[in-house]
Amino acid sequence: MKKIFTAVKMFGLLLCLIIFKPSAIAQTDIDGILMQKNFFCVGPTVSKSSWKNYWEGTYKRDNANLGTVSATTAAIMGNYGINDKLNVLFGLPYISTRANAGNLKGQKGLQDLSFWVKWVAKEKMIGKGNLKAILLGGYSNPVTNYYIDLMPTAIGLHSKTGSLRVMADYEMGDWFATISGTYMLRSNVTLDRNTYYTTEMHYTNEVKMPDASDVNFRIGYRSSTWIVEGIVDKFSTLGGFDITKNNMPFVSNNMDATKLALHVKYDTDFVNGLSFVADANTTIAGRNVGQSTSFGGGVFYIFDLSKKKKKEDTKDKH
Repeated sequence: MKKIFTAVKMFGLLLCLIIFKPSAIAQTDIDGILMQKNFFCVGPTVSKSSWKNYWEGTYKRDNANLGTVSATTAAIMGNYGINDKLNVLFGLPYISTRANAGNLKGQKGLQDLSFWVKWVAKEKMIGKGNLKAILLGGYSNPVTNYYIDLMPTAIGLHSKTGSLRVMADYEMGDWFATISGTYMLRSNVTLDRNTYYTTEMHYTNEVKMPDASDVNFRIGYRSSTWIVEGIVDKFSTLGGFDITKNNMPFVSNNMDATKLALHVKYDTDFVNGLSFVADANTTIAGRNVGQSTSFGGGVFYIFDLSKKKKKEDTKDKH
């Protein structure tokens, strides 16, 4: 248990970024909180995930030619409060993968730059708690020409993605529950070959990518100092096909995954605006994905840009 706790403290945020301070709240695209106007939060994260068993379609197996497949991710994440109900977020990860058996070479490089716009569409007191309806629009675009045709060690799918998320967040005192649903529209991708086989032969280098959806539910404790929350996340590809027997994964496979996760965040008392986060998650069900376990953590700082603006305005007047 001591080793697991140390790993959670050291390794970085894979899915979430949630930060508090007494005067401002920093958020991610997947939670129900927002940053105040003119506050900017930014920081690095690092995470490590690994799997040995995977689902070939619905059949769970391992593969001696792969061994354990692992990925280490280092990312920069940030968000800015345009106003108290409208935020802009970004993230850019660097990923390194490897398989500890066989001849499949690992890959590394910058993956996809992501942006989100988060807007509180409606807020209302219901009973003793506060309910927020939140809309989010997102876009991600590959920033490097990374290779996608060596799954599962590819660092991404190289597909441009547009996302729309609808979220409801209910908070009563220091306790909360958040549920959200996301639709992801994904662009086609191209291979470095002119033919490929899925369930039939294709004489082209263009692969039609199926769209995807995600449902996320989280519940827990949220104060100005601590966040502790349990998370259930279900990602589903809306189409695609299964990995064929003893074959490699392919970019347009039907990839489904259900995960359980734990997120903990601590806002320091010794430096105002400095926060630490830690996460752990595991895949409990899937289709054409690895049964991965991940640990992560990050360090973030919130800058009050409104103070800087006020100082500049005062200086100009003199």
